[in-house]
Amino acid sequence: MVDFHDNNEEAAFRTEVKSFIENEFQPRRNKMREEARSAQPFDRPPTQREWEKELANRGWVAPAWPKQYGGAGLSVMQQFIFNEEMAEARAPRPGGIAIGMAGPTIITIGTDEQQEEHLPPILSGEAIWCQGYSEPGSGSDLASLQTRAVKDGDDFVVNGQKIWTSGAHKSDWMILLARTDPDAPKHRGITYFVLDMHSPGVSTRPLVNMAGTHEFNEVFFEDVRIPQRNVLGEVNRGWYGAVTTLDFERSSIGSAVGMQQSVEDVIRYAKDNRGTGLSSIDRRETQLALTDRYIETQTARMISYRIVSMQNQGLIPNHEASMAKLFAMELNQRITATAVKVLGLHGQLQGKNAPRRGRHAYGFIRSIANTIEGGTSEIQRNIIATRGLGLPRG
Repeated sequence: MVDFHDNNEEAAFRTEVKSFIENEFQPRRNKMREEARSAQPFDRPPTQREWEKELANRGWVAPAWPKQYGGAGLSVMQQFIFNEEMAEARAPRPGGIAIGMAGPTIITIGTDEQQEEHLPPILSGEAIWCQGYSEPGSGSDLASLQTRAVKDGDDFVVNGQKIWTSGAHKSDWMILLARTDPDAPKHRGITYFVLDMHSPGVSTRPLVNMAGTHEFNEVFFEDVRIPQRNVLGEVNRGWYGAVTTLDFERSSIGSAVGMQQSVEDVIRYAKDNRGTGLSSIDRRETQLALTDRYIETQTARMISYRIVSMQNQGLIPNHEASMAKLFAMELNQRITATAVKVLGLHGQLQGKNAPRRGRHAYGFIRSIANTIEGGTSEIQRNIIATRGLGLPRG
């Protein structure tokens, strides 16, 4: 059952978050927007750094991390409330590989020395991390990865390649999966490493996407030496060690709220520009399309509420998380396509002099990757079919 109401403790926490946003984010909001316009993906402009410092002072940079590791130790419902209020205010939330994957893995299976070395720079934002998982021949079937790590004295020597590595060109460290026992079954014989991206033999090559932005990279390893102390967990058990046990809120409420805001922004712009040639808001088909998109954003929100309600009851959302991902990513593609149509031919323009600075054209092109990255729609449908509906594997 989904409970739409906060209890007294949750209501008090929501008030606290709203007050914090009002006092610390709103005065910085316009300046952060201005700086963001000239920033590149993975840049952290000065005012954003100030904002992140205020979050860090409360442990809210890493809300799910235990307090003893510098996090806030928030419950699942508190994390949900925090994420929802931050999204409603359009306040940027630190996260990514460092906060969401590297840190939790180091907390769960890392040594005391690894925790002391890596967790403080993650929380302060000094260290940027990327993820070395996917390979040219190992995407959805990640366990078939072929990057090799061979023991040589006190080091492992790594050779191979990773692909679609977001932010590798800006990163200081990588969480890396490499095969250390080629004779073992594919889910075994894999070891989890922490890799210094400045090590000799590491090279990156940009993969510029259709929208013209540099987010992804290929990363090559040529006789890269990783010291034994940088193994996370047990050798040959990296596949299992990579599954962290921190109690993260998994509702994707921020995505649902963001999509609702996107639709509201398009409606507002279309109304404000009625009769200028920049809007087709008076056409019945446009009105129906925007109505459909808005209703769909509410559906996404209900899926998020269902997921967090499950977690709050101690249940683990499995196929439900795939439902949220599948529905949200395909919905985002529909929203961006609708936005372009609302503006007519002007919706195809890009650049600072285009309507809304060209964000609709950019969003439409960039959204094509949504149903590929982070698990393809086909993979999500397979999970829903087999784990949710109990259908046989075909």
